[in-house]
Amino acid sequence: MGVGGFGAGLGSMEQLYQQLILDHSRRPHGKGLLEAFDGESFQVNPTCGDQVRLRVTLAPDGARLATLGWDGQGCSISQASISVMNDLVAGLALPEVAALGEAFGLLMHSRGRGVPDQVADSLGDAIAFEGVSQYPMRVKCALLGWMALKDAVAKAAAGDSSPAHVPEGI
Repeated sequence: MGVGGFGAGLGSMEQLYQQLILDHSRRPHGKGLLEAFDGESFQVNPTCGDQVRLRVTLAPDGARLATLGWDGQGCSISQASISVMNDLVAGLALPEVAALGEAFGLLMHSRGRGVPDQVADSLGDAIAFEGVSQYPMRVKCALLGWMALKDAVAKAAAGDSSPAHVPEGI
C-alpha cells in the first residue's frame, strides 16, 4: 500500500508521482513561519487532525505574493501538498495564485478522472496529487494548505495582518 492508501499496482508515472509526494513530505519546502507577515491563516482538517499555520507577505505593490512560510503537522499528503504549493506560488501575481488554487481544487474533485490538459499543465508538480482525488477522505488533506493560502492572501490583500486564532491545545 502506498501513500495515503494508494499505491498497489501502480504504473511508472504513478510511482513517480508517489515518490514526489514522499520526497516533499520528508523534505518540505517553505516550512518555517515568517516572523513578519501581511496575512496569516490557521486551518485544521477535523476529519484527521492535520493542521497548518501559513503566513504570507505581499510585494510592495500588493499585487504579487512575495513569500510564504508555514508550519504544520499531518499526513504525508497534507505536508507534501503544502510543500509543492509553496514551490508553485511564491512570486506569482495574486490572480495567478487564485487560478492555481482553483485548478488544484478541480483536480482534487475530479475523482481520478483527470482535468483538461491546460489545467494539468498549469499545475506543475501538483498534478502528482491526481491519484489522491480518488480517495474522498484524502482530498481534504491535499486541500488544507491551499485553503490556508487562500485565506492568508485574502487577509493580506485586505490589510489584515492580525495573527490567526489558534485554539489552545493545538
